[in-house]
Amino acid sequence: MKTKIDQLQPIYDNFEAAAQSYKADAACAKGCAFCCSDAGSIDITTLEGLAIRDVIAAMPRPRQTTLKKMLSADMRRREQKKVSACPFLMKNRSCMIYAVRPFACRRIYSLKICGPDQHPLLSRQVMDLGDAAIRALQSLDDTGYSGHLSYILHMLDTPAFLNVYLAGEHKPEAVMVFGKTHGIGINRMLAAGGPRTGA
Repeated sequence: MKTKIDQLQPIYDNFEAAAQSYKADAACAKGCAFCCSDAGSIDITTLEGLAIRDVIAAMPRPRQTTLKKMLSADMRRREQKKVSACPFLMKNRSCMIYAVRPFACRRIYSLKICGPDQHPLLSRQVMDLGDAAIRALQSLDDTGYSGHLSYILHMLDTPAFLNVYLAGEHKPEAVMVFGKTHGIGINRMLAAGGPRTGA
């Protein structure tokens, strides 16, 4: 899995290089975190989840404990269909895991300043480039899954799931119930253009 994690960055970098000219006029600035607090689901792949878990594991124990509580609270709010800010968004409106932030965060930008009545405005070209990068991420993680950040991290914290995943095995039936109720997609189907099946 370490080799696969190392292959995430080139996918991110290729997207940034291809989208750079379109994003030159972005209204985004340091401290602008609307997309982290109000823009909906932050979908990640299980492989991206592993990279995030590695960063969490290197944090001081008290911060790890606080983060686990915040991730659990985010899960509960989303299960209740409530708006929930990203658990990694700090009080100073910066990202706790910026270096390994998932592609869902990297692809978002806006040509206009966002707010309650103005969601991110992206160019069609960048949206298409982003969709292609997502398919590349899902192909790279072909025995894994995609879904909201807190749900995927929860799955990876479940030893029975983690052991199967780290062994390179693919047993969607083992996560079928959670997958259906939490909108988890099977990467090998999503990368092939299949529907989001809920595992």
